[in-house]
Amino acid sequence: MVEDKDIKTPKSPFAMRQNEVKVFDGKEGYASVNQVVFKVDMGYINEIHFTILEIINELEFITSRQLYQLLTLRGIEIKSQDKVNDKLEDLIKSKVITRYYFSSDEGKGIFRVYCLEKIGKHLLSSRNIKCDWVPTDNTKPVYMLKRKLAANQVLLAYLRKVKAYKDFRVEPVLVSKKQNSRFKPSLSIGLVKDGKVTDFMFDIVRRNAGWPEKLYEKLILYKEFYEYFQSKDCGFDRPPQLIMVGEDDAHLIEIFKIITKNKIVLKGIEMYYSTDLRQLDDSLEKSLISFRYDESKGKYIMDILEVDLLAGEVLPSL
Repeated sequence: MVEDKDIKTPKSPFAMRQNEVKVFDGKEGYASVNQVVFKVDMGYINEIHFTILEIINELEFITSRQLYQLLTLRGIEIKSQDKVNDKLEDLIKSKVITRYYFSSDEGKGIFRVYCLEKIGKHLLSSRNIKCDWVPTDNTKPVYMLKRKLAANQVLLAYLRKVKAYKDFRVEPVLVSKKQNSRFKPSLSIGLVKDGKVTDFMFDIVRRNAGWPEKLYEKLILYKEFYEYFQSKDCGFDRPPQLIMVGEDDAHLIEIFKIITKNKIVLKGIEMYYSTDLRQLDDSLEKSLISFRYDESKGKYIMDILEVDLLAGEVLPSL
């Protein structure tokens, strides 16, 4: 597997492309549940396959590289990403999971995206594993999948590179009390250092059609959430640190302009920013950005923050 530090690309693979579409790459036709049960009974579908199903169920959409990293972090002995691909192929042939790729004006995407199929839900339910998957989940558009994949990349970066990592929640439900509206950030990650817990909350933003208007609507909900926040709200002891994750630095500037233009101020916190590619650095200590007004230049500038809380250890190669 290619290590994060060896990935050399000027553009995030999870950034939106011109005229990008999602292309089905799974198995067509019918698969029998009885045939899959037989494969389980015979050991052709084994515990590693079930662990793969659990991870896909938890994150909804995932690449094989991300899956390999998560399996390794769980202590699953699997020799290479190619071996993971073989396991995924087993599940695709039985229509337990399915697969997509992206195609755009730039060509065919270099990675595949995996998600559940109906038989996969049945297998998880047989083990009393909660699964909210419905067939229409697989009809989600490109930008929703890319938000998920970028969130996975953030999660993996913190799991592998931050010593203070404690736990995570995918799409925790927040409540805007004034509007009595529920909404979801992409991810929250709990960190603990010297007994003090700090929660980071990430909202992944993509440049899909109409994104500035959608972002403004969500920022209003965030503003109300922080304005009326009380301890234990939505599982947080203290107001979580909100981090907007954009496709690139130019995108962060666009996001910041929307925030300043609409005078969005969050009570009790300063909003931070990051990008997809910053998650690939060996250390995340300098992965966060703030915007500061420079009096001498008469404009806002980007400040790269140095956050000791995000210190880590040297990672072994996967």
